[in-house]
Amino acid sequence: MLIKEGDTAPLFNLPTDGQEGFNLSEKLGATIVLFFYPKDDTPGCTKEAIEFTATKAEFEKLGVILVGMSPDPVKKHAKFRAKHELDVVLVSDEEKTTLEAYNVWVEKSMYGRKYMGVERSTFLINSDGTIAKVWRKVKVPGHVDAVLEAARSL
Repeated sequence: MLIKEGDTAPLFNLPTDGQEGFNLSEKLGATIVLFFYPKDDTPGCTKEAIEFTATKAEFEKLGVILVGMSPDPVKKHAKFRAKHELDVVLVSDEEKTTLEAYNVWVEKSMYGRKYMGVERSTFLINSDGTIAKVWRKVKVPGHVDAVLEAARSL
């Protein structure tokens, strides 16, 4: 079942890139931008993470925490963060339980070959844990600005 605006965000407690981990239930009270991306250090994912990092101060003024999630392992996240000087929380979901809970672990197709992967998606989660806004099949150009605008309207 697809998660939609008004639904309760599925909770998770997962490891991050060298930090103490990220437990969504402990962060309720703050607004969260949870962006799912396919793979560290690929062009689109890198651009998206850099753009979120570049606008982090604007989000922080609104009390918003930026969290990126992919199935990449914590060590790969740490290298990705260091290489691109990223300043957003990067969560690792190697088991894909949270990716599945948010319905972003989907069948994809490239050159006629079908495979499972992350559908680039973003969820704006209200401080009460409900979904305020959902973006699926995200195209990176202009996306961060759209998320910031939505966060401003909360």
